[in-house]
Amino acid sequence: MIITIIYEEFLFFHELSRDWIDRKVVYSTLLLYRRQLVLRYLSISSSVLTNKKVIKMSRPLHRGVPAIRVTSSSNGLLDSQVKEQTEKEELDRNQSSHRFPSWSLFSDNSPLTKYDATDNDFASDPFIVGTPRSRHRLTMLLLKSSLVVIVILALTGSFCWTLSISTSSRGHIFHSSRRLQEQLVSDLWDIGELSFGTSRMKEIEFCPGELENYIPCFNVSENLDSGFSDGNEYDRVCRQGSRQNCLVLPPMNYKIPLRWPTGRDIIWVANVKITGQEVFTSGSLTKRMMMLEEEQISFRSASLMFDGVEDYSHQIAEMIGLRNESNFIQAGIRTILDIGCGYGSFGAHLFSEQILTICIANYESSGSQVQLTLERGLPAMIGSFSSKQLPCPSLSFDLLHCARCGIDWDKKGINGTFLIEVDRVLRPGGYFVWTSPLINVQSSLRNKEKQKRWNFVRDFAENLCWELMSQQDETVVWKKTSKKTCYNSRKSGSGPSICSKVQDVEFPYYRPLQNCIGGMHSRRWVPIEERATWPSRSNLNPSELALYGLHLDELNEDTANYRIIVRNYWSLLSPLIFSDHPKRPGDEDPSPPYNMLRNVLDMNARYGGLNAALLEARKSVWVMNVVPTTGPKFLPLILDRGYFGVLHDWCEAFPTYPRTYDMVHAEGLLSLESSQHWRCTMLDIFTEIDRMLRPEGWIIIRDTALLIDSARVLTRRLKWEARVIEIESNNDERLLICQKPFFKRQPS
Repeated sequence: MIITIIYEEFLFFHELSRDWIDRKVVYSTLLLYRRQLVLRYLSISSSVLTNKKVIKMSRPLHRGVPAIRVTSSSNGLLDSQVKEQTEKEELDRNQSSHRFPSWSLFSDNSPLTKYDATDNDFASDPFIVGTPRSRHRLTMLLLKSSLVVIVILALTGSFCWTLSISTSSRGHIFHSSRRLQEQLVSDLWDIGELSFGTSRMKEIEFCPGELENYIPCFNVSENLDSGFSDGNEYDRVCRQGSRQNCLVLPPMNYKIPLRWPTGRDIIWVANVKITGQEVFTSGSLTKRMMMLEEEQISFRSASLMFDGVEDYSHQIAEMIGLRNESNFIQAGIRTILDIGCGYGSFGAHLFSEQILTICIANYESSGSQVQLTLERGLPAMIGSFSSKQLPCPSLSFDLLHCARCGIDWDKKGINGTFLIEVDRVLRPGGYFVWTSPLINVQSSLRNKEKQKRWNFVRDFAENLCWELMSQQDETVVWKKTSKKTCYNSRKSGSGPSICSKVQDVEFPYYRPLQNCIGGMHSRRWVPIEERATWPSRSNLNPSELALYGLHLDELNEDTANYRIIVRNYWSLLSPLIFSDHPKRPGDEDPSPPYNMLRNVLDMNARYGGLNAALLEARKSVWVMNVVPTTGPKFLPLILDRGYFGVLHDWCEAFPTYPRTYDMVHAEGLLSLESSQHWRCTMLDIFTEIDRMLRPEGWIIIRDTALLIDSARVLTRRLKWEARVIEIESNNDERLLICQKPFFKRQPS
């Protein structure tokens, strides 16, 4: 069989070099032949190997449509259009069957993965050895020998074909044919690696049950052994080898979260690590606003505590000088950093007012504020004011909120450093809202220690040039100055000094806390009342863009491109998501495609174009915009547009709990990491994506064809269902769409 195939390939090249001169026909023919060659030898390799049993899922994976092409001018592919295209492609294949073998990149009835499915709808593993050793060695030897012959014949035939083409045509197709030859050799090399054995393609094992909520870089026991104490043991410390080379399984009774907005108010108890006792003894304002009901946790919008979140938000608005919280936008308040957010009820209430509230809280092994907030579909990430600066630039937020957040702003030995960090990330003219029993005047008068602590915070805030706007009950509101001259008018030695240019780092990445006032050297020092209000803020003017070295045309072009991209993404995902699950148990009737996804992570956000396009299309999502530390630093631009984002090194674990995002998007990230000589492997990045992604979640990766081909091979090791889609407007790039299966933990 091997010899027959080799002879067929030789005849194919001979016929190609003798008859087919048309440039476009040759190009498309070689491209199809390259794919068929790869699939042919994968089939030969798999014919001598046996299937491997995988863990069953609780529900079948979503079925997809056949391979389709994404066009830059498309307004979306409806199911009927997909069916017509499928029939047309089938007809074309039948008409060309006399020239090519009956192989294609994706079959009409295949699921997302290109491999055959078993009776249980799972992809079989063609790389597990199950034949006698002698037969296996003989087969591998034949395969290796045939590969060498094929490479020689392929390159020789291609060379002869090139010589036979006229001089005038050669210049037009030289670049394309050379690229195809390189891809052909690359694919044959990959097949050669497969023939050496199964070790390189072995599927990654599942993690032990105790790691179902594991977050690399947050290891309390190791921190204690290293001498951390006084709360610093909960800090983020990324040590060498902190990653676990395994796939994190969900808890035993894990259930797919309810769709937004139902999932905002009701979550499954089994999906988070919290006990009933922790629910009933929760101490903060927003933590108390939930009830345990059988298998669910219900978050109430009202509570006897402070007359509910609505009244509490209304109180803050009045203290700022506004009629109610609906006037936050008019006052220039769009982004809020909620420190120690409880379970996100404050932000959940303000979401209806188009206020983006981000929860920042310490790592907690159980009863986590961040985990429950993300489970509700609200923005959150693990962060700490205890020793390190947040991975955000200066002057990032319009308001900072702390309601019994557990931070001792007057902590001994810190000398107000926590408040200095608040000042750094707060925009000029922004607000700091603090709710604490320490502020209660009557209580402080009876307790001299409390009065002393309150006086320290109040005096330190004054030395930071904050204006005390109002104090009611246990809540106080300060306003950061909009004028730099205030700092020079302070009494000598009465407050922290201004950072030098060396100390005032625009892009801190978990740097130690500073004892000086930062942000003073930034060209982004613009009071919030002078900025455009939302949603006009998302479209920066030319003078604002000039701060980042951008022109208005560049931003407009990026926005226009992402409008098309988002439309095509939704067209691709809609039939896949709703094919098997038009309505999940316990859900309201879905109104696709608006509530398909909620938590979205953009791993290489650039200007925040994906975020802007999703909001413009009125998708009910929020986006965690991540700017890699190795790439262009446009994070301040993203924050100034009214979005949220952080710096991150993708060779480290992202500060979030497992199963927290519905979709992960990465455009150009693999090219960026490859330009840095792969400080970590592609597999390291993909296992981190798998950890963050919810079961049945989606991964969309756009990159060069060569990198996408390499990524597609890795998807089998991660047990993802994957499909490669060509982009008609760009022949050098491909789209890789994957879905993470829902694997259920088996009872031990």
